[in-house]
Amino acid sequence: MGRPRDTGRDLAILDATLSLLTEVGYEQLSMEAVAGRSGAAKTTIYRRYRDKAALVAAAVEHRAHAAPPEPAADDLRGDLLVLVGWLAREIAEQEIGLLGAVFTGMRGDPRLAEEMRRILRRDQAAMTDEPLRRAARRGERLAPGAAALFAEVAPAVIVHRVVVAGEPCDVPFVTHLVDDILLPLLRER
Repeated sequence: MGRPRDTGRDLAILDATLSLLTEVGYEQLSMEAVAGRSGAAKTTIYRRYRDKAALVAAAVEHRAHAAPPEPAADDLRGDLLVLVGWLAREIAEQEIGLLGAVFTGMRGDPRLAEEMRRILRRDQAAMTDEPLRRAARRGERLAPGAAALFAEVAPAVIVHRVVVAGEPCDVPFVTHLVDDILLPLLRER
């Protein structure tokens, strides 16, 4: 029983986690710092999140909880253009420091890696299931493991474009990614 959970406190904790993660990185992030930044007691944070990995995963989920667009085109190419455009915007809008902190944290903390992979698998299914099902229903022949190929290649190319190349994910880039990389991979040869 007790008093109802304060959702404002939850948001303050998650926002504090994201800002500190970007500022100091995963290794230096502490529950004490999150408590200080959010104004919540450390015990309040531990009641909600069993450890730092769970807290960071919840914060990342909170920040990036946007649903992919519903496929509406008459072919796989059209659906992919919309989906990849959306994915590129979602990735490009993330703070580079946040992405770096999460990726670095995943390499050093198996719990964080497990939590983030759970989130990524869920998001992958939400992104690819319907467009690929629609393509199959229309009679388009897909390569075995097309969903896994999409999930492995599309985000990697987009992250490379944004982080390494420092280039925008504009319409010509999205078209190139779909026409020259994804469609040849996803369609059965």
